[in-house]
Amino acid sequence: MTMSEQQSKSARQHWISVLAKADSKALQDQWQALAIEPEYQFIRKPEIGLTMMRGRVGGSGQPFNLGEMTLTRCAVRLASGSLGVSYVAGRNKAHALTAALADALLQDRDYQVALQEQLIAPLEAQLVAAKAEREAKASATKVDFFTLVRGED
Repeated sequence: MTMSEQQSKSARQHWISVLAKADSKALQDQWQALAIEPEYQFIRKPEIGLTMMRGRVGGSGQPFNLGEMTLTRCAVRLASGSLGVSYVAGRNKAHALTAALADALLQDRDYQVALQEQLIAPLEAQLVAAKAEREAKASATKVDFFTLVRGED
């Protein structure tokens, strides 16, 4: 794999991640503001299913099944031939379809810059802000434990 292919692969992984993690209402609002209605056909209509979540003991130990989670997936092909896919946590078919369409359009150089600036960047900023808010709430409840040494040896 060439360096350019690796960069485009990691860029795609990034925007797919942002689209999947974005708040559904925020994604739909941003998408509507763009007023893009590409011609597409379904490869896989949005469908709801379950996936097994796996974990590892200590992060690197033996894998184990953590449990199942609901997932919605979708795949579309644009008239230009670009294939877009999405996997979204939960049961939101509209979110999965919009994310798949955005993925397909983001692979097209004609749309990529505009979508990065007007869709991905704002959604990512919202994700970062939400994470900072969660961390602030968690740190407000943080308790520092320390040991006092007594001089009674």
